Amino acid sequence: MTIRLIESIAEVPAARWDALVASCVAGNPFLSHAFLLALEASGCASPATGWRSQFLTSWRDDVLVGALPLYAKTHSWGEFVFDWAWAEAYQREGLRYYPKLVSAVPFTPVTGARLLAATPELRDELIAAALELARESGASGLHCLFPTEAEALAMQGQGMLLRKGVQFHWRNPGYTDFADYLAGMRHDKRKKIRQERRQVRDAGIDFEHLRGAAITAAHWAFFMRCYARTHEQFNSPQALNLDFFQRIGATMPENLLLIVASRNGQPVASALNFFDAHALYGRSWGTLEYHSGLHFETCYYQAIEFCIGNRIATFEGGAQGEHKLARGFLPSTTWSAHWLAHPRFFNAVADYLRREADGIDHYVNELSDSNPFK
Repeated sequence: MTIRLIESIAEVPAARWDALVASCVAGNPFLSHAFLLALEASGCASPATGWRSQFLTSWRDDVLVGALPLYAKTHSWGEFVFDWAWAEAYQREGLRYYPKLVSAVPFTPVTGARLLAATPELRDELIAAALELARESGASGLHCLFPTEAEALAMQGQGMLLRKGVQFHWRNPGYTDFADYLAGMRHDKRKKIRQERRQVRDAGIDFEHLRGAAITAAHWAFFMRCYARTHEQFNSPQALNLDFFQRIGATMPENLLLIVASRNGQPVASALNFFDAHALYGRSWGTLEYHSGLHFETCYYQAIEFCIGNRIATFEGGAQGEHKLARGFLPSTTWSAHWLAHPRFFNAVADYLRREADGIDHYVNELSDSNPFK
């Protein structure tokens, strides 16, 4: 076997990449060749935007047997595992924190395989190769974001530090409909959700679920207006562009659900979700009008109804958001793994992460006391 570094996912035939992913992962559309290529080809994840592909691939002759999505980063945007304080500490000491190496799916805080390998031995080889690349390239460190717990522990076994995080996920044990879901909640939570849904209906807003080829160019243009407006309102960088959305619409329509809210026949809001047989992933939303409860209905309740109707077991609503707890999303642990080349900073971060992990455990215990279910 040989390890090769590739600087574009386009260098690997789509069939070979997707066959490797399918052999290692159950579902997860974000690891598909189509998704990663759309990020590159649209310019959203490119050297110009601070994401330079450095994918590590393992080959047996001309057969792809392993891969690690990896990027050389010149900033920390689009990661959702926050290390800005680490970068500031480096700067105060007159040291460079960037570039750093990051194994992640850009702009996608979704847990999934990062070490695409058929055997534990090959997985360990990929970790060792990534650490060696970090040392030889002069990067400040190596970071793996949202790996599976098993992968995180394997990285810890090779000297990387583990970091815990929390997201909120909705679980479907087999609800028959939305009313069946609400029936399991405490009275006050159930009443609040019904009030929110009633406010949206009373505003004359209805919803359409668009899948696959039903999402037209006009729908993408409208969604882009909503998406851009949300980023303008919150003064946050707009990571994705219309070209990206059009590309995924053309290459992976079977994984897309676009929820469009309309009032008096005119679209006013939309939410983009990805899904497979196992999970639905809420990704981006935006609105042109404010209506009480519209965000929760468009992003959560409509998606929950879709999951129930299609027997999808899990709905991941995205990063952060304690407000999701009252709406039936329960805390779920996420992981990241980190290695820093500077010994003093490595030790300081190790101490910080130990204390942070205690705080995360306490936070999850507090959240459990607010469980909305009976």
